[in-house]
Amino acid sequence: MKKIVLVIFTLLSIHIIQAQLLTDKETFTRQDTLRGSITPEREWWDLGYYHLDISVDPDKKFIKGKNTIKYTVLESKSVMQIDLQEPLKITKVLQNNKELTVRKEGNAHFITLVDKQDKGAINSVIVYYEGHPKEAVRAPWDGGISWKKDANGNHFVASSCQGLGASVWWPNKDHMYDEVDSMDISVNVPSNLMNVSNGRLQSVDIKENGTTTYHWTVKNPINNYGVNINIGNYANFSEVYKGEKGDLDLNYYVLKDNIDKAKVHFKDAPKMMEAFEHWFGPYPFYEDSFKLVEVPYLGMEHQSSVTYGNQYKKGYLGRDLSGTGWGLKFDFIIIHEAGHEWFANNITNIDIADMWIHESFTNYSENLFLDYYFGKEASSAYVIGCRKNIQNDRPIIGTYNVNSEGSGDMYYKGANMLHTIRQLVNNDDKWRTILRGLNKEFYHKTVTTQQIEDYISNQSGMYLKPVFDQYLRTVKIPVFEYSIKKKKLEYKWTNTVDGFNMPIEISIDGISQWITPETTSNTLKLPSRKSTITVDKDFYVTVKAI
Repeated sequence: MKKIVLVIFTLLSIHIIQAQLLTDKETFTRQDTLRGSITPEREWWDLGYYHLDISVDPDKKFIKGKNTIKYTVLESKSVMQIDLQEPLKITKVLQNNKELTVRKEGNAHFITLVDKQDKGAINSVIVYYEGHPKEAVRAPWDGGISWKKDANGNHFVASSCQGLGASVWWPNKDHMYDEVDSMDISVNVPSNLMNVSNGRLQSVDIKENGTTTYHWTVKNPINNYGVNINIGNYANFSEVYKGEKGDLDLNYYVLKDNIDKAKVHFKDAPKMMEAFEHWFGPYPFYEDSFKLVEVPYLGMEHQSSVTYGNQYKKGYLGRDLSGTGWGLKFDFIIIHEAGHEWFANNITNIDIADMWIHESFTNYSENLFLDYYFGKEASSAYVIGCRKNIQNDRPIIGTYNVNSEGSGDMYYKGANMLHTIRQLVNNDDKWRTILRGLNKEFYHKTVTTQQIEDYISNQSGMYLKPVFDQYLRTVKIPVFEYSIKKKKLEYKWTNTVDGFNMPIEISIDGISQWITPETTSNTLKLPSRKSTITVDKDFYVTVKAI
């Protein structure tokens, strides 16, 4: 579905929560452009529906099947781009029982349609493919299929593909701008295993050849990398959450040996739902339920099928990312990856250069979870404690139209930017209204950075462009520079973008007040020559006394 069309991660501590950041590079190839831009062969047709129908052979690490793609013709053209990454191969493409010519250029496949494509018509193509998909070496960071086994020797298989793209394991229109309206997923696996995918389980077909097909249906729009397969010797338990939009099914699929501890540990899931519905609004996919699915890697935000591999520990594999103790109050993967249901799966960036929209808000959601259950001091301590992980190596926003992400600072730095903006708004009810409003205004939509910036600025009633420019588009942290001369405070902003005049809260002799520094010297009368100045630590700035 073309919702909005605009042409247009110390190493361990940094990489631990970054999904699949692409390698930073200064030059780009035609393949980067074919993958990252809205090409002429993409823009003329609007995605409507997928039916991904595949067989997975874990013994051979082999996938074979087809994807039926329904689309609406926006312009009468005849060449369609479908993406599939090597070593997988498209074996044939059919439309109206006619086999079509396919020209391959790297991972892009250009299909020449024979029948006339009338504007407004709803047509479909069937893409057949097979092969050994890229094996994930260090999922979820490198992406692909994880072919593992559980402690009992059963196959334990899962997909993860955010950075590389969904075309690493199935053929699709692999660009974020156009989400499919709905989807069916049919996965045939050996009968001693189960497949869990997105949405709700519709039926199970047991075959005579020792395999079973699981049919899942997704009723909401879904981004390509959110689609997943999870194959294992699963046990299932569930509960009903009384949410803002009524009853919400929470389903949990875990390895059979882990069901008892999962029933205790996964109590963080309904707690998460309560906190995030408070801050962000209703869970965006009631029709498709919410699932946590155990996988052989850390975890990922697959829509309505959030994957989990945090070893049933609090924090990040038992570690507190903030160093404050507050990070051990929750299971990091449950909270962070489920936060993506609002930011990434509900609100989705059009271009991967704007992936801060996914990661900054979701990293910030960890703070809001703490705020909801433990208060503002806990929330502030956590986000401030995470600043030690910020690298300021390159801007948070990447290069547009070439599938290029920005810095991994989109996590910790982005969260601290949002925490700073909360201070500027200086009204928690209004701030919550803005966060909920984002998820209402851009419900099930793909967006640009500009749209998010404009919405927050407009709803806050503040001119925030210099703030966004400072934190998203530069590596410079604003410096609040001050000196005390006799009974006068002299202060200004340095190391800033043009026009930066962000207000800030300071304390003079323990009494708080707001000031608005500029990049030229400002003065303020002090009670005495011995007055003490402190800057509120909730603002992500550097303080320099001259």
